[in-house]
Amino acid sequence: MSDTPARLLGLLSLLQTPREWPGSELAARLGVSLRTIRRDVQRLRDLGYPVQATMGVIGGYRLVAGKAMPPLLLDDDEAVAIAVGLRTAAGHAVAGIEDASVRALAKLEQVLPSRLRQRVRALGAATEPLLTWGPPTVDPEHLNALAAAVNSRAQLRFTYRRRDGVDGERLVEPYKLVSAGRRWYLVGYDNDRADWRIFRVDRITGQRPTRTQVAARRLPATDAASFMAEKLRELTPVYRAVVTLHAPVERMAGPLGAGVDLEPIDGVSCRLRSDADTLEWLAWRLLTLGCDIDVHEPPELIAYLRQIGTRATRAASPQAAERTAPRPAGTTPARRTLE
Repeated sequence: MSDTPARLLGLLSLLQTPREWPGSELAARLGVSLRTIRRDVQRLRDLGYPVQATMGVIGGYRLVAGKAMPPLLLDDDEAVAIAVGLRTAAGHAVAGIEDASVRALAKLEQVLPSRLRQRVRALGAATEPLLTWGPPTVDPEHLNALAAAVNSRAQLRFTYRRRDGVDGERLVEPYKLVSAGRRWYLVGYDNDRADWRIFRVDRITGQRPTRTQVAARRLPATDAASFMAEKLRELTPVYRAVVTLHAPVERMAGPLGAGVDLEPIDGVSCRLRSDADTLEWLAWRLLTLGCDIDVHEPPELIAYLRQIGTRATRAASPQAAERTAPRPAGTTPARRTLE
C-alpha cells in the first residue's frame, strides 16, 4: 500500500480494534515492511493518537485511552449499529444520555453515505420496541430539531396543543430538553405569557426557528430538571397517605425500599407516610405489603379501598362461583327475567 494517507487510515482502523497487534501482523495486513509500520505509528502519535508499543516476543502495538477521543473509523455495519443504538437511546429516554444521543446522532447522520443513511432509516421505520409502559412518543428527528433550537439560543415559533385539545401559536426561547419517564419536555421562556413554561414535545408541531437571538435567561431553579419536576407537582394532585402497618418496622423496611417515611409504633406495628399522584398506585402498594393495615388519611383513599373491597367480595361470592362454574355439554344458562 503505497498511498500514505490511505495506509495510515488502514493502520488506525486496525489499531482501534481492542487487541495487541504484533508489528509483523500489521505489516502483513497492510503489505509493507516493519520499518514502514514503525514510521506510520510515529506519524499517528504526532497526530495525537496514543499508540502504545510493548517489547518482547508477544509485544506489539495497541491504541490506548488518551486525553481526548480521536476520530473513529467505522465500517458500514459498525456505523449502522451505532446509529440505530443512538436512535434507541434518544427515543427511549435512557437516563443521563438523552441530549448526548441526539447530538451524536445528528453528527453521525450528517456524514453517513446515502446508502447507509437509507439503511438506518429503513431499520427505524421497520422496527418497533415492545415496552410494557408504552411506545416512544417522540421521534428522534423531532428532538434533533428542538435540540438545535436550544443550542442556537434563537426564539422558536411552534404550534402547541394544550391538554384540552386546543391548538395555539407560541413564541418561546428554548432553554433545555428534559426527559421524564416515557415523555420529553421542552423548558423555555414563553414570550407571550412572560413566564417560564414546560411543553410536552409530542404536542409540539410546526416548529419554525426565527433569526432573533436572545441572551440566555436565568432559570428560576437550580436546573431544568428540578424546575420541571416542581411544575409537574403543581399540575398533578398529590395524595398524602398516613397508614398504620400491623407488622414490625424491620419487616416493612425491605418491601417499601429506601427513602420512605416509616417509624415504629411498637414491636409489632409501624406508621407509614407516603405521597403519590394516584389513588390506584397507593392502594396497590398498600395491599401488596402482606400485612393488615389501618388507613387514617386521605379520605379519598379510604373510599377507594372500600370500592375495591366491595368488588373483591362480590367476585369471591358463591353467586360469582356459580356464574363461572363449567356447565355440562349441551346445556344453556337460564335466562333471567326482569321483575
